[in-house]
Amino acid sequence: MLSVNTNSGSMVALQTLNRTNDQLDKTQNAISTGLKVASAKDNGAIWAIANKMRSDVSAYDRVRESADRAASILDTGIAAGESIMELLNEMKGKALAGTQPGNSTSAQAALAADFVQLRDQITSVIANAVFDGANMIGATPANAVALGDATGANSITVNGVSLALGGTVVTVAAAAVLTDTTTSTTALGQVNTSITNLGTQLATWGAGAKRIEVHRTFIGKLQDALSNGIGAIADADLAKESAKLQALQTKQQLGVQALSIANSSSQSALSLFR
Repeated sequence: MLSVNTNSGSMVALQTLNRTNDQLDKTQNAISTGLKVASAKDNGAIWAIANKMRSDVSAYDRVRESADRAASILDTGIAAGESIMELLNEMKGKALAGTQPGNSTSAQAALAADFVQLRDQITSVIANAVFDGANMIGATPANAVALGDATGANSITVNGVSLALGGTVVTVAAAAVLTDTTTSTTALGQVNTSITNLGTQLATWGAGAKRIEVHRTFIGKLQDALSNGIGAIADADLAKESAKLQALQTKQQLGVQALSIANSSSQSALSLFR
């Protein structure tokens, strides 16, 4: 039926053109943002999942920073412990020499002076073994603590231990001297015990450092896996979207022409009255 009041062809053409324009807007948005799901209205479920995963990736950045700090604190403690071990090894030689009967007074005095300097250097090393305010080997030792996950509910802790003179690890007394063979023998026994204890402690810290390193590497791989997962569900396939854009642009032009033809059909009614 020919009517000037109702043009069904024009309505259909307009609806088709509107759908094409909507699809074109979505495709252009996907190309400009690089995301096929850029907001909750695109796909609420996928957007929520991707947003949660992005939050986890960001949280794991903090976990890695925590692991870096813990590793640095632990590395500082290990470096100081190794320095103390070197001092103890030198002290052992001095103490052993001091136990030899028949040392001259000047020789014993020289050994004693060297021993005291090495002994006091241990205290100096401990005082300077600080990273970001934390000292793992001081009188009140700090622990190296790294976040274990993105929830903050778990952590990795490597306990600090005092390496102060006269302690449970370094048993050399703060007043140890080599004045004679008796005091030298006592000092030698303390040094040997300290070397054994410190070696065990350094091995424990070394294992802790390895654990933190493995944890940090795992966190990096986990972040990569999460990022890949986000890309798989939310990123746009630009090659596909580019091809789709060209098709929709052509479809849009055809839709405009179809609407123009449909709108001109009512003009044919005038020919009936000529």
